[in-house]
Amino acid sequence: MLQSLQVHNFALIEDAQVEFTRGLNIFTGETGAGKSILVDAFGIVLGGRASTSFVRSGTDEFRVQAVFDTEGDPRITALLREQDIDEEESLFLKRTLTAAGKGRSSLNGVPVPLAVLKRVSRLLVDIHGQHENQSLLHPGMPLRLTDAFGGEAGSGARRRYEEGYGRWQEACRALAELEAKGSQRERLMDRLQWEIQEIEEAAVAPGEEERLRDEEKVLQHADRIRSSLTQAFALLDSEKGALDLLAASRGAVETAKRFDPALQEIYEGLDSAWIAADDAKSRLRDYQESQDFDPARLGEVQERLDLLYRLQKKYGPGEAAILAYGQRAREQYEELQDLDRRVARARERCQRETESLGAAAVTLTQERQRAAQALCEAVTVPLRDLAMPEGRFTIQFSEKPDFGEDGRDQMEFLFSANRGEPLRPLAQVASGGELSRLALALKTVLIHTSGVRTMVFDEIDTGVGGVTAQKMAEKLALIARDSQVLCITHLPQIAAFADHQIRIRKESEGDRTVTRLAALDREERVQEIMRMATGSHVSRSAEANARELLEAADHFKREAARDGKTRQPQGRKG
Repeated sequence: MLQSLQVHNFALIEDAQVEFTRGLNIFTGETGAGKSILVDAFGIVLGGRASTSFVRSGTDEFRVQAVFDTEGDPRITALLREQDIDEEESLFLKRTLTAAGKGRSSLNGVPVPLAVLKRVSRLLVDIHGQHENQSLLHPGMPLRLTDAFGGEAGSGARRRYEEGYGRWQEACRALAELEAKGSQRERLMDRLQWEIQEIEEAAVAPGEEERLRDEEKVLQHADRIRSSLTQAFALLDSEKGALDLLAASRGAVETAKRFDPALQEIYEGLDSAWIAADDAKSRLRDYQESQDFDPARLGEVQERLDLLYRLQKKYGPGEAAILAYGQRAREQYEELQDLDRRVARARERCQRETESLGAAAVTLTQERQRAAQALCEAVTVPLRDLAMPEGRFTIQFSEKPDFGEDGRDQMEFLFSANRGEPLRPLAQVASGGELSRLALALKTVLIHTSGVRTMVFDEIDTGVGGVTAQKMAEKLALIARDSQVLCITHLPQIAAFADHQIRIRKESEGDRTVTRLAALDREERVQEIMRMATGSHVSRSAEANARELLEAADHFKREAARDGKTRQPQGRKG
């Protein structure tokens, strides 16, 4: 239940705090006083779209806070735990927006994304604005309301259909992909076979490119290598070359170490150097004899590198990528060879899922038809109470040609307000006042299916008056016995039924215009209802009429409470 609403620097409202009670909370005031502004503020704190145009001129930001008593609602408790927010005695929703467009939202003082605020709000409040009457004409509304009324049996049937629809979509998608491959199979197989053959004939080996690059470098510089090695061999092997000089040096040190053993280490170093040089000479000779540096080999290496380059451009960088592509191509080729069998299996699966989904769609339709009949019968009662004793309301079914996310049902509201008139599509026959009454009747029936405890009606009395207004007021009072109702109205007949009446007035303060809110006591309500009924015409008869409206409303509520006729139809359980 909504406990209070605080609004700061929002449009014409500078500062306002409104306390609410259980039952029927009515807002009244002159046209343009700011009643809808208050509903706009409430909608924004519940996560509605906010605009900087709502920031009061000359201020930096607006701030709206709503406080709810959730009475241990397990849905709210679960959501708060999910967001790691401490549960308190009351639930605080807050929304701010700066003139620069920077917004913030919070739950119990903890910043949360706007999406979380909306999730909480959907569990708390149902706002029926002036456009909601027209929403009854939307093509999808019959299905949505029927499913809401369908209870556990309807929810189960829809859940099973949705699960089957997902499987059916997947089966159809897989079949379509295979059939698309089938239409191009020969072309794909030719291409894959050519690619496989090309990779296999190339006989690519891991690390091959690096080895070829090294060989190419050697072959490209063969003359320089040959010349350098010839020079190195000559420097080692010629008379008075490095080997002879090392041998002479070694012999001299050998003579000297006979007299000084400390020269032994030097001698060993020279001996090792001679041995290493002699080994190098032998290896140089072997290398020169083994390398013929065939010019034709360079061409072969470069041709092989060119082939690897072309393969890498087509199949991926590196030998590993080429080999992996070849493996995938072989697997795809094998799959295409087996495609006919796979298509047949996929077609069988798709057929099974189609039959299963068709059966689920039939069950869903049957449940919807039962729910729709029960809904229409239930709505007939409040329609009669709303001064349409001959009103008839039904939902017509037809079948869509294809499966959809919500079934195969095409549904349409049919309506007749008068005896002898045929049922016709709602959009063709319902006036504005009749739409308002039908919307209220549906809210009356569906109130227990939503689980929300607070309902807001923004001028639901559009297009009605007289006896109809009286009946609408009685219906709102009955709804308010089980739920908290907030209602904006211009009709004295409805205002008289308030359990808590709040007047909204626009006043001038200096060079500014502000909106003021005030909770009215009994005598102030008399004056306000008299103003609503007669305008500026004040008379004893007008005052007496206002008091009579209040007394009649009190009498109706006492009698309704006494005889228990306030129980409203509820959604089907199964």
